[in-house]
Amino acid sequence: MSSRALPDDLVLGKNVVLHGEVRIGRGCRIEDGAIVGRIPVLSAVSSAPRGDPGPTTLEDGVVIGAGAIVFAGARICAEAIVGDQAHVREQATLGPESLLGRGSALGAAAVVGARVRIQTNVWLTSGTVVEDDVFVGPGVVTTNDDEMEPGRPADELRPPVLRRGCKVGGGVEVGEEAFVAAGAVVTRDVPPGAIVMGVPARVVRQR
Repeated sequence: MSSRALPDDLVLGKNVVLHGEVRIGRGCRIEDGAIVGRIPVLSAVSSAPRGDPGPTTLEDGVVIGAGAIVFAGARICAEAIVGDQAHVREQATLGPESLLGRGSALGAAAVVGARVRIQTNVWLTSGTVVEDDVFVGPGVVTTNDDEMEPGRPADELRPPVLRRGCKVGGGVEVGEEAFVAAGAVVTRDVPPGAIVMGVPARVVRQR
Protein backbone atom coordinates (compact mmCIF):
# COMPACT_ATOMS: atom_id res chain seq x y z
CA MET A 1 0.00 0.00 0.00
CA SER A 2 1.57 3.29 -1.05
CA SER A 3 1.63 6.56 0.84
CA ARG A 4 -1.18 7.73 -1.44
CA ALA A 5 -3.50 5.01 -0.10
CA LEU A 6 -2.89 4.89 3.63
CA PRO A 7 -4.65 2.27 5.76
CA ASP A 8 -7.59 3.62 7.70
CA ASP A 9 -6.18 2.41 11.04
CA LEU A 10 -2.83 4.18 10.62
CA VAL A 11 -2.03 6.49 13.56
CA LEU A 12 -0.06 9.56 12.48
CA GLY A 13 1.53 12.03 14.88
CA LYS A 14 2.14 15.69 14.15
CA ASN A 15 4.57 16.79 11.43
CA VAL A 16 5.14 13.32 9.99
CA VAL A 17 6.74 13.35 6.51
CA LEU A 18 6.36 10.52 3.97
CA HIS A 19 8.66 10.62 0.93
CA GLY A 20 8.24 8.69 -2.31
CA GLU A 21 6.69 5.23 -2.33
CA VAL A 22 5.95 4.12 1.23
CA ARG A 23 4.07 0.84 1.74
CA ILE A 24 2.31 0.72 5.08
CA GLY A 25 0.60 -2.31 6.61
CA ARG A 26 -2.29 -2.50 9.05
CA GLY A 27 -2.10 -1.26 12.62
CA CYS A 28 0.98 0.94 12.26
CA ARG A 29 1.83 4.06 14.26
CA ILE A 30 4.17 6.83 13.14
CA GLU A 31 4.85 9.35 15.89
CA ASP A 32 5.54 13.09 15.91
CA GLY A 33 8.22 14.41 13.59
CA ALA A 34 9.16 11.06 12.03
CA ILE A 35 10.39 10.93 8.43
CA VAL A 36 9.79 7.84 6.31
CA GLY A 37 11.21 7.23 2.82
CA ARG A 38 13.96 9.84 2.88
CA ILE A 39 16.55 9.65 0.10
CA PRO A 40 20.10 9.70 1.55
CA VAL A 41 22.67 12.31 0.64
CA LEU A 42 25.96 10.48 0.02
CA SER A 43 29.50 11.83 -0.19
CA ALA A 44 31.57 11.19 -3.30
CA VAL A 45 33.64 8.54 -1.46
CA SER A 46 30.75 6.77 0.28
CA SER A 47 30.57 2.99 -0.18
CA ALA A 48 26.81 2.98 0.51
CA PRO A 49 24.54 1.56 -2.23
CA ARG A 50 23.59 3.99 -4.97
CA GLY A 51 20.75 4.09 -7.44
CA ASP A 52 17.05 3.62 -6.79
CA PRO A 53 16.65 2.10 -3.31
CA GLY A 54 13.09 0.99 -4.05
CA PRO A 55 10.00 1.42 -1.88
CA THR A 56 10.07 1.86 1.87
CA THR A 57 8.02 -0.81 3.67
CA LEU A 58 6.38 -0.80 7.08
CA GLU A 59 4.73 -4.16 7.69
CA ASP A 60 1.74 -4.73 9.99
CA GLY A 61 1.91 -3.38 13.53
CA VAL A 62 5.09 -1.33 13.14
CA VAL A 63 5.79 1.63 15.44
CA ILE A 64 8.06 4.46 14.28
CA GLY A 65 9.08 6.68 17.23
CA ALA A 66 9.14 10.46 17.45
CA GLY A 67 11.87 12.07 15.36
CA ALA A 68 12.98 8.77 13.82
CA ILE A 69 14.14 8.58 10.19
CA VAL A 70 13.52 5.53 8.02
CA PHE A 71 15.35 5.95 4.72
CA ALA A 72 14.12 4.92 1.29
CA GLY A 73 14.23 1.20 0.56
CA ALA A 74 14.31 0.15 4.21
CA ARG A 75 12.00 -2.60 5.47
CA ILE A 76 10.57 -2.59 8.98
CA CYS A 77 9.03 -6.01 9.55
CA ALA A 78 5.84 -6.86 11.43
CA GLU A 79 5.50 -5.66 15.04
CA ALA A 80 8.99 -4.09 15.06
CA ILE A 81 9.67 -0.81 16.87
CA VAL A 82 11.99 1.97 15.71
CA GLY A 83 12.68 4.08 18.80
CA ASP A 84 12.64 7.86 19.15
CA GLN A 85 15.37 9.60 17.09
CA ALA A 86 16.61 6.30 15.67
CA HIS A 87 17.77 5.95 12.05
CA VAL A 88 17.29 3.05 9.65
CA ARG A 89 19.41 3.64 6.55
CA GLU A 90 18.54 2.74 2.99
CA GLN A 91 17.86 -0.93 2.17
CA ALA A 92 18.33 -1.99 5.80
CA THR A 93 15.93 -4.48 7.39
CA LEU A 94 14.68 -4.56 10.97
CA GLY A 95 13.19 -8.01 11.57
CA PRO A 96 9.82 -8.98 13.04
CA GLU A 97 9.23 -8.12 16.71
CA SER A 98 12.65 -6.47 16.93
CA LEU A 99 13.46 -3.23 18.72
CA LEU A 100 15.85 -0.47 17.64
CA GLY A 101 16.40 1.70 20.71
CA ARG A 102 16.35 5.47 21.07
CA GLY A 103 19.07 7.23 19.10
CA SER A 104 20.39 3.98 17.59
CA ALA A 105 21.09 3.48 13.90
CA LEU A 106 21.27 0.71 11.32
CA GLY A 107 23.68 1.34 8.46
CA ALA A 108 22.83 0.84 4.81
CA ALA A 109 21.85 -2.72 3.87
CA ALA A 110 22.20 -3.99 7.46
CA VAL A 111 19.98 -6.99 8.17
CA VAL A 112 18.52 -7.59 11.63
CA GLY A 113 16.62 -10.80 12.37
CA ALA A 114 13.59 -11.54 14.52
CA ARG A 115 13.13 -10.67 18.22
CA VAL A 116 16.39 -8.71 18.40
CA ARG A 117 16.81 -6.10 21.14
CA ILE A 118 19.10 -3.20 20.21
CA GLN A 119 19.39 -0.78 23.10
CA THR A 120 20.02 3.01 23.24
CA ASN A 121 22.75 4.78 21.20
CA VAL A 122 23.96 1.75 19.23
CA TRP A 123 25.59 1.98 15.78
CA LEU A 124 25.44 -1.14 13.62
CA THR A 125 27.49 -0.35 10.53
CA SER A 126 26.51 -0.86 6.91
CA GLY A 127 26.12 -4.50 5.91
CA THR A 128 25.99 -5.83 9.47
CA VAL A 129 24.09 -9.11 9.88
CA VAL A 130 22.31 -9.74 13.18
CA GLU A 131 20.67 -13.13 13.52
CA ASP A 132 17.54 -13.90 15.56
CA ASP A 133 17.22 -13.35 19.34
CA VAL A 134 20.37 -11.23 19.72
CA PHE A 135 20.79 -8.61 22.48
CA VAL A 136 22.95 -5.55 21.79
CA GLY A 137 23.62 -3.41 24.88
CA PRO A 138 23.63 0.39 25.11
CA GLY A 139 26.37 2.32 23.33
CA VAL A 140 27.77 -0.55 21.22
CA VAL A 141 29.60 0.70 18.11
CA THR A 142 30.67 -1.48 15.18
CA THR A 143 32.82 -0.88 12.10
CA ASN A 144 33.23 -2.59 8.73
CA ASP A 145 36.60 -1.11 7.81
CA ASP A 146 39.85 -1.89 9.65
CA GLU A 147 41.87 0.48 7.46
CA MET A 148 39.60 3.57 7.47
CA GLU A 149 40.65 4.51 3.94
CA PRO A 150 38.22 6.90 2.22
CA GLY A 151 36.70 5.52 -0.96
CA ARG A 152 37.54 1.92 -0.14
CA PRO A 153 35.44 -0.38 -2.40
CA ALA A 154 32.39 -1.89 -0.75
CA ASP A 155 33.50 -5.43 -1.63
CA GLU A 156 36.60 -4.99 0.57
CA LEU A 157 34.59 -4.10 3.68
CA ARG A 158 33.95 -6.78 6.31
CA PRO A 159 30.87 -5.95 8.35
CA PRO A 160 30.31 -7.84 11.62
CA VAL A 161 28.00 -10.84 11.98
CA LEU A 162 26.21 -11.37 15.29
CA ARG A 163 25.08 -15.00 15.51
CA ARG A 164 21.77 -16.20 16.90
CA GLY A 165 21.15 -15.56 20.56
CA CYS A 166 24.44 -13.78 21.31
CA LYS A 167 24.67 -10.88 23.77
CA VAL A 168 26.93 -7.88 23.20
CA GLY A 169 27.89 -5.30 25.79
CA GLY A 170 25.46 -6.17 28.54
CA GLY A 171 25.16 -8.03 31.79
CA VAL A 172 28.04 -6.69 33.89
CA GLU A 173 27.80 -5.18 37.37
CA VAL A 174 29.95 -2.32 38.66
CA GLY A 175 30.17 -2.64 42.43
CA GLU A 176 29.51 -0.03 45.08
CA GLU A 177 32.20 2.68 45.30
CA ALA A 178 34.11 1.14 42.39
CA PHE A 179 36.01 3.35 39.94
CA VAL A 180 36.30 2.63 36.19
CA ALA A 181 39.13 4.57 34.50
CA ALA A 182 38.57 6.51 31.27
CA GLY A 183 38.89 4.32 28.17
CA ALA A 184 38.52 1.06 30.09
CA VAL A 185 36.58 -1.78 28.46
CA VAL A 186 34.64 -3.62 31.16
CA THR A 187 34.03 -7.26 30.20
CA ARG A 188 33.24 -8.74 33.63
CA ASP A 189 31.82 -7.65 36.95
CA VAL A 190 33.80 -5.01 38.86
CA PRO A 191 34.06 -5.77 42.62
CA PRO A 192 32.92 -3.19 45.16
CA GLY A 193 35.62 -0.61 45.88
CA ALA A 194 37.86 -1.74 43.03
CA ILE A 195 39.76 0.54 40.67
CA VAL A 196 39.88 -0.93 37.19
CA MET A 197 41.60 0.25 34.00
CA GLY A 198 42.81 -1.06 30.68
CA VAL A 199 41.53 -3.12 27.76
CA PRO A 200 40.11 -5.39 28.96
CA ALA A 201 39.62 -3.72 32.34
CA ARG A 202 41.63 -5.23 35.21
CA VAL A 203 41.66 -4.49 38.92
CA VAL A 204 44.71 -2.30 39.71
CA ARG A 205 43.79 -1.46 43.28
CA GLN A 206 41.20 -2.48 45.84
CA ARG A 207 39.98 0.36 48.05
